[in-house]
Amino acid sequence: MKTHKIITGIIMFFVFISFNDAFYILDESEQVVITQFGRPIGNPINQAGVYFKIPFIQKKNIFEKRILIWEGDSNQIPTKDKKYIWVETTARWKIEDALKFLQTTASYQVAYSRMDDIIDAVVRDIVSSNPLIEVVRTQTLLADEQIKNQYVPGMAKNVNEEEYTEEIKIGREKITKLILEESAKLISRFGIKLVDVRIKRINYVESVRNKVYQRMISERKRIASAYRSEGEGKKAETMGQMEKELQQIKSEAYKKSQVICGEADAKATLIYGSAYNEDPEFYAFYKTLETYSELKNDNACLVLSTNSDLYKYLKKIQ
Repeated sequence: MKTHKIITGIIMFFVFISFNDAFYILDESEQVVITQFGRPIGNPINQAGVYFKIPFIQKKNIFEKRILIWEGDSNQIPTKDKKYIWVETTARWKIEDALKFLQTTASYQVAYSRMDDIIDAVVRDIVSSNPLIEVVRTQTLLADEQIKNQYVPGMAKNVNEEEYTEEIKIGREKITKLILEESAKLISRFGIKLVDVRIKRINYVESVRNKVYQRMISERKRIASAYRSEGEGKKAETMGQMEKELQQIKSEAYKKSQVICGEADAKATLIYGSAYNEDPEFYAFYKTLETYSELKNDNACLVLSTNSDLYKYLKKIQ
């Protein structure tokens, strides 16, 4: 009896395991390929729901339907103009054909390895076939009004002006599209669809970076110096104009003051003359007294004859 219970329990256990392995639930974000002894059976299943498979014989291989992210390694690449740069790329991809994906890669790890080889190689080929400015920019730098405003009118040609004025023939956007197109052709045979490829980061190699930074600092100093020089010129021009206006104001004021003084002196002379003409004898007496006060000098002696007209009024005093 005890043995019978054990056998029944074992049978029930295997029935439960078989039932549990026979049915599976497929999520909206998943797709599945059923294999039997390693060989695919039927087409991939993309619709969510509950499905049946032969337990222990058939195996479910579930893959994502959602868009996935691939992050490339940072690669040192020489551009066409012999400038060594570090380039980092990123891509978005999805499994378009789950059956082909299973047959060619079988796992995400292998798929990422394939993308590393293909995308990195395409990026290297295209970047090395174009100058640095084409990889970095989409349009000519001087077309950007904000950059134009950094230049001072009349400033001498700077060390980077050739780069700034060089015409963009392809640009970063078209280069990115070329990378996407070339990579998509090669990677489609794995059942993978590349949705997008982007250059995430571009940087100079360490040996060149410090020189570039120093050149950038030097250029900023040149521009700052040009601004200062222009400011000093404007200051000198303003100060000169101010001095000119100040001298003009002083000249006008001096002219007016001299005219006023001349008119006042004329009026005073006229008044004096009119007053003195009323009594010429008194005027002569008054001027003689003024002369007496002016003759007083402790450091000099004046010798005059008693017949001098200066004493004529003193002689009349009895």
